[in-house]
Amino acid sequence: MWFIFTVVLLAVVLDYQFAEMRRHHPLVYFGAMAVEIEKSFNKCKSYFKALPLSNALCSKIAGTLAWLVAVLPLTYLSFLLQQYLQVSGFYPGLSSLLFSAIVLYIAIGWRSLSSHANAITKPLKAGDLAASRSALAMIVSRDCDALDESQIANAATESVLENGADAIFAAIFWFLVLGVPGVVLYRLANTLDAMWGYKSERYLHFGWAAARLDDLLNYFPARLTALSYAALGNSKSALQCWKLQGINWKSPNAGPVMAAGAGAINVRLGGGSHYSGQWQERPLLGPQSGNLPDAAAIDAACSLVDRVLGLWLLVLFLVALYW
Repeated sequence: MWFIFTVVLLAVVLDYQFAEMRRHHPLVYFGAMAVEIEKSFNKCKSYFKALPLSNALCSKIAGTLAWLVAVLPLTYLSFLLQQYLQVSGFYPGLSSLLFSAIVLYIAIGWRSLSSHANAITKPLKAGDLAASRSALAMIVSRDCDALDESQIANAATESVLENGADAIFAAIFWFLVLGVPGVVLYRLANTLDAMWGYKSERYLHFGWAAARLDDLLNYFPARLTALSYAALGNSKSALQCWKLQGINWKSPNAGPVMAAGAGAINVRLGGGSHYSGQWQERPLLGPQSGNLPDAAAIDAACSLVDRVLGLWLLVLFLVALYW
């Protein structure tokens, strides 16, 4: 357990010190590879039409095969590297520890999440809505051009709470469960969901596997994150919002996380918004008597994420100490 705690702590320290890699990030190269894989398999789906299958099912089969080709070889390669470093070299234990920490560091985005949030809150507090909208557009998919102050804060607070689970705690969870291969599997799957998981004509069926597998991998981490939010915020409100509102959200994992987070910091979130020019009605999240979202709500969400990360590190330390 000391090995696991040290890896997680070192990864967090690396992330805090260096933030996200600005050049030669492995996920950028993976994304470029995924684009080519998608093009190839989306063309190859025509081969399945010779079978007595619907077009939708042909697209789902092609998308599933593309996911397997993109994810499994790299996951297996990470497993082989981890096994090799555990038994080879002058200091195999140290080599394995550093390799594990670097992989986890690449997979998490704590400092990046805080930086994006700060880029929104700083101009928002100064009344510069244009700069806030521009910074918000970097992390959300909704249309930001016409958002007012409360809507900007609403979107940013939701993003911080949701990405706390996706960008930090899910990666740590899968490292605890499966080590380096678990981290690689999760982060690649999450990246493919962000690339292929849209309900557009091109990806509606092709991206089905990417979306569903990401939902599966996030199921337990999301609920553990929601429970952690509740533990370090307004617990009663967080648990009540999770129970009553989390199931109504379009995402089975984002709903519990954002509902619990909204209840924990006592802010009203959710509501409809424009996506690609189309209005989408969305349920409300958080206590009805909660505060309207503002720059302080974004700060509160960031503080909650920071406290939960500290809690997870403390729990890992105590488990290592008494294991």
